[in-house]
Amino acid sequence: MKEENNQAKIELIAREILIVILDNPNISKDKLTNIKGRIAKKYNYKSILKNAKILEYATEEEKEIILPLLKRRKTRTLSGVSVIAIMTKPLPCPGKCIYCPGTDSQPADKVAQSYTGKEPAAMRSIYCNYDPYKQVKSRIADLEAIGHEVDKIELIIMGGTFLSTDLSYQEEFVKGALEGIIDQKVKSLEKAKELAESSKRRVIGITIETRPDYCKEQHVNKMLDYGTTRVEIGVQTIYDNIYELVNRGHTTLDSIEAIRIAKDAGLKINAHMMPNLPGIDYSQDLDTFKQLFSNPDYRPDMLKIYPTLVIEGTTLYNWWKSGKYIPYSTKELVNLIASVKQDLPSYVRIQRIMRDIPATLIEAGCKNSNLRQLVHAKLEELQCKCNCIRCREFGISHRKKFFDEKSLNNINFYRLDYEASQGNELFLSYENKEEDYLIGYLRLRKPSEWAHRKELNDGKTLIVREIKVVGELVPKDSKPDSYTQIQHRGFGKLLMENAERICIEDFDAKKLAVISGIGARDWFYDLGYVLDGPYVSKVL
Repeated sequence: MKEENNQAKIELIAREILIVILDNPNISKDKLTNIKGRIAKKYNYKSILKNAKILEYATEEEKEIILPLLKRRKTRTLSGVSVIAIMTKPLPCPGKCIYCPGTDSQPADKVAQSYTGKEPAAMRSIYCNYDPYKQVKSRIADLEAIGHEVDKIELIIMGGTFLSTDLSYQEEFVKGALEGIIDQKVKSLEKAKELAESSKRRVIGITIETRPDYCKEQHVNKMLDYGTTRVEIGVQTIYDNIYELVNRGHTTLDSIEAIRIAKDAGLKINAHMMPNLPGIDYSQDLDTFKQLFSNPDYRPDMLKIYPTLVIEGTTLYNWWKSGKYIPYSTKELVNLIASVKQDLPSYVRIQRIMRDIPATLIEAGCKNSNLRQLVHAKLEELQCKCNCIRCREFGISHRKKFFDEKSLNNINFYRLDYEASQGNELFLSYENKEEDYLIGYLRLRKPSEWAHRKELNDGKTLIVREIKVVGELVPKDSKPDSYTQIQHRGFGKLLMENAERICIEDFDAKKLAVISGIGARDWFYDLGYVLDGPYVSKVL
């Protein structure tokens, strides 16, 4: 009886909150929080109802009105997709880096190498007993509970060095993740991929983390077999003496070769960089990022900037305790990253600044989880801005503004050519330069003469490594219903038409290939593309 009374009370509270929102659709989130507290107190309820619980008592018609206000962590889908990160079981890593939080830094329940066990994805992996299927299902449920559409999914496989594990484990793990997305169990990875092409929820991209020495031709081939579209490479630095000092176990040549092999196979490159490593000073860190984009051997598409952190249980912790290692102050780190952001080329996207490690586990180094915000505040103070993709994306940089038809009519096509990894890169985009926002882009590559994939190495084939229209996620088979929604307005098709034209006119190409997410292939099929190994392609 007590439980029934409690449920009845929750329903009363939820319905009263819903009425307030429906009567005041423009209410601020701060004001709504205060009202939720007052209503809870009115019914003598011990806590404020979470948005997911309130949504349970809304009708379908009401949800359409209240979702924009109740939707939390909207940035998760403002780039056009829902990100689902899953983690492998605890397995040995070939690296023995002095800064890496391994088993000695983890709680009793162990997680994958290089994580502390307290990151959200790590805790989810423990809760799900490292089962990829359960991790995916859990994350989908979490996102849907807070009002997000989850039909376009970017899957990220985290942990240690996945590509160093047994092939049977790799295949089972990817199969399990895809089963979570297609919502059914199957007998083989091939069957999971087949069903994922037309499932209700679509995996539009798969990302795998790896080390440079585990991103050679054989590793790239396996990634392609899994449906991978992006690889995150732990470059960390560009100095061989630092690799040796931190016991990284590979060389700069490995990093350069890994980036080239992956690009030539069509993969997007997200380089992990670690400022403030032992043995590097401030000026060398600045030079590292300058060389990362001035040297064509690197020039990654994306960056994750992970300042070096001191975690108990690591060799670096002992160095710090003895005074052998001294980290930057937060002010120094903010100034460094602000300087880096001022000089970035327009084709790069900063995916993340600062690792997702609780401050309580950081013994020394930056403990500010809002480091990105501090950097942007510094840029504003300097009256400077960042030119990276993320800072110019329609969905993120302009999420608080309303755009009318005139604004959208000022969008034009732009082309940027540059050399990278012994090949030719073209960054094609649609942007409103007047209001400084980007709505869609395409990465086109003419592979180097060293490209190893037979589908791409005839000298007459170019490949689309990425095509993306940003902004708020618009569900598949739906139309945009406001000027804050850019997807499904035809910009993707325009980007492909321009890519095909350039291939013919400027490169005399005979074929254009695309590294497509498994669940996005049907869009390319409609444009005349056919399956070509792990790619889709079209004879020009």
